[in-house]
Amino acid sequence: MFEKLDVYQKALDLADTITKLTSEFPKGTYYLVDQLNRAALSVPLNIAEGNGRWHKAERKNFFWIARGSCHECVPILEICLRRDLITEEQKKLLYGELEIIGKMIAGLVKGLEAP
Repeated sequence: MFEKLDVYQKALDLADTITKLTSEFPKGTYYLVDQLNRAALSVPLNIAEGNGRWHKAERKNFFWIARGSCHECVPILEICLRRDLITEEQKKLLYGELEIIGKMIAGLVKGLEAP
């Protein structure tokens, strides 16, 4: 099951971290909070949904969507940094986690392509 996948656990932890972080954002930043939370949550959700698909092509598509959501978080974090909502250190830590998760997702896809 997908719950045992390291990439799923990392993605779930990241989504939880981002949810906690954005809960402290001031009023007037809802558009950033909403978009960042949706993008971060999309990663484990698409990993889970992809694992529930029967055909390899469907699984691969959901994994690519999850990876795309990782990339979507990057510019939002940059805007958060520019608005002084997060520190440079927080951005680097989150970016590092996104990079690891993205590589792990690419590994899932490569595993599907193996004969």
